[in-house]
Amino acid sequence: MREADRELLLAGGWVEKEGGFASKLLKKISSPQFMRGIIGIGFFFGIWFVLTELYVPPRFEFIPNPFYLFKQWISLRPDNGVSIFTPIYYEHIFVSTLRVYTAFALAVILGVPLGLLLGWNRTFRNMVFPVVELLRPIPPLAWVPLAVLTMPGIEMPVIFVTMLAGFFATVLNSYLGVLSINETYFRAASCLGFNRWQVLFRVVVPGALPFIFTGLQIAMGVSWFSLVGGEIIAGKSGLGFLIFEAYQNVQLSNIFIAMTTLGTLGYASSAIIRRIGRALMAWQLKERGTA
Repeated sequence: MREADRELLLAGGWVEKEGGFASKLLKKISSPQFMRGIIGIGFFFGIWFVLTELYVPPRFEFIPNPFYLFKQWISLRPDNGVSIFTPIYYEHIFVSTLRVYTAFALAVILGVPLGLLLGWNRTFRNMVFPVVELLRPIPPLAWVPLAVLTMPGIEMPVIFVTMLAGFFATVLNSYLGVLSINETYFRAASCLGFNRWQVLFRVVVPGALPFIFTGLQIAMGVSWFSLVGGEIIAGKSGLGFLIFEAYQNVQLSNIFIAMTTLGTLGYASSAIIRRIGRALMAWQLKERGTA
């Protein structure tokens, strides 16, 4: 946007002065990075349209073009019963979101303290870290049969499977965050007479915070795809169940609607965590000149 246009908007009260939310949003959407992202998305949908309408590869005959899918998504009377105007769509979203955030909260509550302790206490690390490394490579879906057999109801197995991937991502990044702290800080804390709890809360936690929030972003992302696997195998509702049900009934529009919704929710969830992380680590970002 030209500077003259921006001044006109400011004068008319359409946007706030420098530093306001609207001003930041305007700056964001007029940035080269945002425009490149729009071009990339447009290019992606352009290729999709070509492959479904102009040059259709073998076995792609049944894949609908993006315009049809968007029409179904916003239709008052969708062909397969799912759109933004149908209650069942929001029921699936609510169930999946509740499961993901419950699993994510458990992963954070259990994973962050365990990771910090692994990095801080060598004796504890020597005993527990081998167990973590033994269990970490096991895919979350491999736990589904055991979870279904040992846990009551439907919700607990799905939440447990969803939590696993996020838990290990949180543990590992919290652990690496402690190891990344410069030894100088620990020596300075010792010279100042800090006790162990003061070292933990004034040195270890702040020093590991960048790694912790990186782990939280990863954990949120892997929680969403673990959720889909759990809902497909053990769920009776949710976006993963919607995908599997649509597959069984050959309802391709519902599959793509659920997939797009998952991507949107996952992106928004990670963006929220990223925003919180930037707010909590503003002092570090200023030191690095990236605020």
